[in-house]
Amino acid sequence: MKNCLILICLLVFGFGFSQKKFDRVAAEKFQKQINSEYADAKTSPLMEEDLKTFKSLDFYPINAKYFVVAKFEKAKNEKVFEMKTTGTRTPKYIKFGTLSFTLDGKSLKLNVYRSIDLSKQEEYKDHLFLPFSDLTCGKESYIGGRYIDLKIPKGNTIAVDFNQAYNPYCAYNHKYSCPLVPLENDLNIEIKAGVKTFH
Repeated sequence: MKNCLILICLLVFGFGFSQKKFDRVAAEKFQKQINSEYADAKTSPLMEEDLKTFKSLDFYPINAKYFVVAKFEKAKNEKVFEMKTTGTRTPKYIKFGTLSFTLDGKSLKLNVYRSIDLSKQEEYKDHLFLPFSDLTCGKESYIGGRYIDLKIPKGNTIAVDFNQAYNPYCAYNHKYSCPLVPLENDLNIEIKAGVKTFH
């Protein structure tokens, strides 16, 4: 079984990491990039029959409201744990920190994680994994939640652009094993940004 996370990281790595202000062009570039990856049989997670008719993923309209600069608090004394997945695979992660931000007047928190395996690779040594679910899950967005790729920040803030939230590969093809969103990252708010559910 392919390592879903590594493939996803390769797919969307490199967008929106260092920006502190909303960048519509970066969000548009993200959409264009993910569409081109999904249209290519060599890199697409789509099932063969879906690939034949694929034109574009369905995205929420790009919205500056869903770009936040979160306060970043690094975790201390955390232990490595096995993250549950949709399959039997249990990749090792560590909670790297907590992001605090405000959206629609609500104070929200999300934990961000670091993959032990990925962090050993030079190109992913700064990579952070942000899985989340919200009130759109199972309606307009994928029932299993979505992911955002981030980089370890230099300071105590980190930019999060929910316009660049994407689905796990499991949303497209049952052969993949994808990390499940931890319960503490379930937001009691609608995040109408990023990739919508498939079909």
